[in-house]
Amino acid sequence: MKAKVRKAVMPVAGLGTRFLPATKAMPKEMLPVVDKPIIQYAVEEAFAAGIEEIIFVTGRGKYLLEDHFDHAFELEATLAERGKDEALEIVQSIIPKAGGVSYTRQQKPLGLGHAVWCARNLVGDEPFAVLLPDDLVQAQVPCLKQMMEAYEEKGGNLLAVMDVPRDQTQRYGIVDADQNDGDLVTVKGLVEKPLPADAPSTLSIIGRYILQPQLFDALARKERGAGGEIQLTDAMVHLIGQQPFHGFRFSGTRYDCGDKLGFLKATVAMALERDDLGSEFADYLKSLSI
Repeated sequence: MKAKVRKAVMPVAGLGTRFLPATKAMPKEMLPVVDKPIIQYAVEEAFAAGIEEIIFVTGRGKYLLEDHFDHAFELEATLAERGKDEALEIVQSIIPKAGGVSYTRQQKPLGLGHAVWCARNLVGDEPFAVLLPDDLVQAQVPCLKQMMEAYEEKGGNLLAVMDVPRDQTQRYGIVDADQNDGDLVTVKGLVEKPLPADAPSTLSIIGRYILQPQLFDALARKERGAGGEIQLTDAMVHLIGQQPFHGFRFSGTRYDCGDKLGFLKATVAMALERDDLGSEFADYLKSLSI
């Protein structure tokens, strides 16, 4: 019987320098896509997939993120007094159940692998998910929920993957795939940010993972990889051949909200699918003379 995936790690310690000056005092994860911060989309996706506890790996200046998922008593009291029941429900609905969120800190920016390693004591000896909030996936069935269903069948380690243009391989971890089984590909190797000429494929990893706890042993080696950082991709290589390891071709559209253009695309896409905004916003876009 496969161990249940109950916990999800979300690394949110980055400085968000690509969005300065907006992120000078506000975490980039709190930038709104329409009317919800980026981080809230990831949290909702995790809970929709059956995750019971979210572990945020934070850094300095991230208190606004913590406050967002807590009660704001003055605001709630004011909304209640003024009879703004709908707004009150929205504010209260985003608060996780008691014990549903925990926090640990990455004191130094040593890479994604190091950020995940910082959560080791909170994860313990059980499989866990990793969600990178910068990757917003628009899908009818949440991306992590799709992966959970595949995990129930295959177990082991699972990575969300998508094809990218070859000239962009140096932006991603790239999969060396052995064989295809529908939406699943068997992973025989991983390379972090290879040059296009050196990339074994164009199948890239995006920010959704289901991983086994043995990964922490590999991360504990603190091996430096691309950019002189401790890379999650490099640590995962140590598990290939020892445990089942698959890439999962998810259904949906991924937007890189850590990039200005990707952030704008996500905002437009999420606005267009809203019942209260979509039609009027689509008419406005059509009216633009571009």
